[in-house]
Amino acid sequence: MSSTLRGATALKVFLCFAAGYLISYGLRSVNAVIAPVLVADLHLSSADLGLLSSAYFVSFATLQLPLGVWLDRYGPRRIEAGLLLIAALGAAVFATATTLTGLWIGRALIGVGVSACLMAAFKAYRQWFAPEQQSRLASFMLVAGTSGALSATLPVTMAVPAIGWRGVFWVVAGAIVLVAAAIFFLLRDVERAHPLPAAAASADGAYAKIFGSAYFWRFALLGLINHGSFFALQTLWAGPWMSQVLGKTTAETSSILFVLNLVLMLAYLALGWAAPRLAARGWHAHSLIGWGIGAMLLAQLGMLFGGWGWWLVLALFVPVTTIVQSHLALAFPASQAGRINSAYNLQLFVGAFVVQWGIGVLIDVFRSHGADAATALRAALACCVGLQVLSWLHFLLRRVAAPAEN
Repeated sequence: MSSTLRGATALKVFLCFAAGYLISYGLRSVNAVIAPVLVADLHLSSADLGLLSSAYFVSFATLQLPLGVWLDRYGPRRIEAGLLLIAALGAAVFATATTLTGLWIGRALIGVGVSACLMAAFKAYRQWFAPEQQSRLASFMLVAGTSGALSATLPVTMAVPAIGWRGVFWVVAGAIVLVAAAIFFLLRDVERAHPLPAAAASADGAYAKIFGSAYFWRFALLGLINHGSFFALQTLWAGPWMSQVLGKTTAETSSILFVLNLVLMLAYLALGWAAPRLAARGWHAHSLIGWGIGAMLLAQLGMLFGGWGWWLVLALFVPVTTIVQSHLALAFPASQAGRINSAYNLQLFVGAFVVQWGIGVLIDVFRSHGADAATALRAALACCVGLQVLSWLHFLLRRVAAPAEN
């Protein structure tokens, strides 16, 4: 059905889904800020911290494939509202946990609960908004998400001394319930006016075709390794890097992470403006991706030997990863678009889980062989960058025809 949502109704739909994604991204990033407090309170090792934070990613990733089917079958309103209640439960479990196991369970429940926040929004936008509005809505969602990352820096740092990290998670649990209620009740009339197609979605073998495609893997490895690595850094290891490698205080670290996410948000906006103009001038998506990922790698090499300004350079080029996902979705038939996005998201969050935990394991290994904290973290990041270089070279050298060209 063609859709023409405009005015107050369109704004209501966007704000409901944007609020969910803002909270999702904030919860994804908050451990980078509260990591020192968690370590001090519960005596966690670096590997424990990496495993704890990665619980979000592994549980999030587990939901991606069934999520694509659920959204097509039951619609975004019911699915996201229901899952958000699980996220609220997870925040409450995290707030009351006294062991690593309890924290891990809470973090995993949060990952399950927010797993639909972006995909449900994209499904709703495709169903309820006109085609020409899609790219703008996607850009605005990324801005909302990055705003969530901003909220997990200075605001959380100021709140922790007043109410503690447990109090922060109780506040978040309440906010999640409010957002779930808004999506479920405020969007009911919109969903009735724009119902799902009569035919229910079926598992027609689309996933098998996707995962069997060499073209998919040419791009998906960038999501798995390069994009996943940035998520692991942004949501956890950026904080320890600032304090242990660069010697920043907690307040300085929070301020730097705030600036990092602000630059990232502005970069998303800039890419939304520049991408169609670059395309009009003959820049193919493959070229933009190749140069952008290459610039991300150079920035990380600078991070290994330089100051925190190199993290801002990295943030300037990270938005190129959105071109990877959007180009991949367009390369497959429209009937598979939802499953393509879910399949790509699966790679991204599996990569974030492995890298986030793996860096922690590597740090402990290097420390056990006599390296100090700064040297161990630098060595772990160097290993991560090496893997990213291999993924980037695979993308550049592995020329495969798109499915539509086969």
